[in-house]
Amino acid sequence: METIQADLLVRNVRVYNSYFKTFTPADVSVVDGKVFYIAPSRAHPCEAATVVDGGGRYMVPGLIDIHMHIESSMMTPGAFCDRLRSCGVTTIVSEPHEMANVAGLQGILDMIRAGEGCPVDILYGIPSCVPSTSPKLETTGGTIGCAEMERLLESDAIACVGEVMNYRQIIQENDLEISKFLKKLRKTDKVFPIEGHCPALLDLDLAKFLFLGINGDHTEHSLEELRQRFAGGMFVEIQEKMLHREVLEFIKGHNLYEHFCFVTDDVMADTLCAEGQLDALVRKAVALGMPPEQAIYNATFTPARRMNLLDRGALDPGKKADFVLLDDLESFDVYATYQGGNCIYQKGDALQAQPPGVGFSGAYYHSIHLAPQDESRFTVNAPVQDGSVRVRVMELHDGSTKTDEKIIEMPVRNGVLCWEGSGCLLAAVFERYGKNGGVGFGFVTGDCHKQGAVATSYAHDCHNVLVAGGNAKDMAAALNRVIQLQGGMVASCDGKIQAELQLNIGGILSGSPAAEVGAALGRVRAAMEAQGYRHYNPIMSFCTLTLPVSPVLKLTDKGLIDVKAGCTVPLFIEG
Repeated sequence: METIQADLLVRNVRVYNSYFKTFTPADVSVVDGKVFYIAPSRAHPCEAATVVDGGGRYMVPGLIDIHMHIESSMMTPGAFCDRLRSCGVTTIVSEPHEMANVAGLQGILDMIRAGEGCPVDILYGIPSCVPSTSPKLETTGGTIGCAEMERLLESDAIACVGEVMNYRQIIQENDLEISKFLKKLRKTDKVFPIEGHCPALLDLDLAKFLFLGINGDHTEHSLEELRQRFAGGMFVEIQEKMLHREVLEFIKGHNLYEHFCFVTDDVMADTLCAEGQLDALVRKAVALGMPPEQAIYNATFTPARRMNLLDRGALDPGKKADFVLLDDLESFDVYATYQGGNCIYQKGDALQAQPPGVGFSGAYYHSIHLAPQDESRFTVNAPVQDGSVRVRVMELHDGSTKTDEKIIEMPVRNGVLCWEGSGCLLAAVFERYGKNGGVGFGFVTGDCHKQGAVATSYAHDCHNVLVAGGNAKDMAAALNRVIQLQGGMVASCDGKIQAELQLNIGGILSGSPAAEVGAALGRVRAAMEAQGYRHYNPIMSFCTLTLPVSPVLKLTDKGLIDVKAGCTVPLFIEG
């Protein structure tokens, strides 16, 4: 029998087959970073430079997360990927539109550069909506047009067009930069993946969206919205807030396993450090009743096919030797992670402290162009001298990052709105790029904090500085601390800072290791909860108050935004 000369031989493992969705005892040889031969245990005719005894563990393909944003972790690419090693994740497709909103094309290129040499393969989506709507509705530090998208398309690091977020505008007659780009793209490439973002879009409007070739969606949906997406041939990406038993039952009942995958979209630093990343979704799916073999399939094989990554996602001869050894299948307990046949993590390894700020110049550390504000800045003038007025309010609900519009009556004295003690928080968004000095005011109620204040320069997607609080003193304290830190997230109460996380790289990233970022953000989360915030993800709930493509009512430096109508609306309601 011919003897194989291999670089690596992994003996005594139970190997996952993606096509039968079963495990088979086998030995696996690796040549030039690729799987070469999977043979019955102890029958492998192989000589290898390195031999590993798998100890009867499960071998599964490396996890592939095709819709996520590194910036959501508030870490640099190096620190983020260092944490991913222990999660069994070997490939990600990151869309850097957060940094693009801060620094334009150069921000994207610097994010790509900062990720070079990471232990995990990082591919990228082309940010297609920077700003997420238009300069009329929000001010950003950078913009991405058709020319910038075409330049990015030339990079080998690009895997797809990132989420098209201005979904209401693009289905109407428009002159959007993304529309120009998609027309050019489809003339030369008929299968390049185009990711979508279309919450609540249905019927004819959904058909118009799909007609443009935007055939993936990851947003939060009702079962009817989900049904129409599957029925229209859309590839559905299930993130944590959509991972419910009834959703999995719907997929099972209609045998839709080939048409969806799991993604993380946004994972906060403290959650990442405590619970994991895509591995956490696999565990949750299994806990909800999905067989582990199926959950693994939809975290490896289907995402690889969606992104045309045909060299990975399964353990076949010729495919990349990206695999994970598991101590336990149902809990997805990672013993070791291999990337291209190289061990990048083994249980017990200490995670590395990545060099801070790799790939980012000094300008990123001085990006908050905003002077300190005093308490008088939070005086809201009313359209009447005395009496009361009706005010538009953003109402938050646990379980969702969407808001509702609520109308609340507030008293007015001497032409000033008496908002303190109204049961609502005042929210303000300050333009931070030194372009126009704009400030938008709004109010928040519902499952948000009830006292003190929270401020952040990490505010989707514009990343202007958002502050919301129950009194002007705490609002000024939190806001000014963010300015002093040159970016961050801060909670204050009784005029004192309760917790903070410095984000002084572009106002959205920390240069610290994962554990330090996670611990600091965890303290901010705890402070927000102590102030009364009741939400499954208070960080994301708060930081998306400025996202004008997420229903229903949001706030930017331009004012209140009616998301469905795509326009500003007045704070006060006449009559």
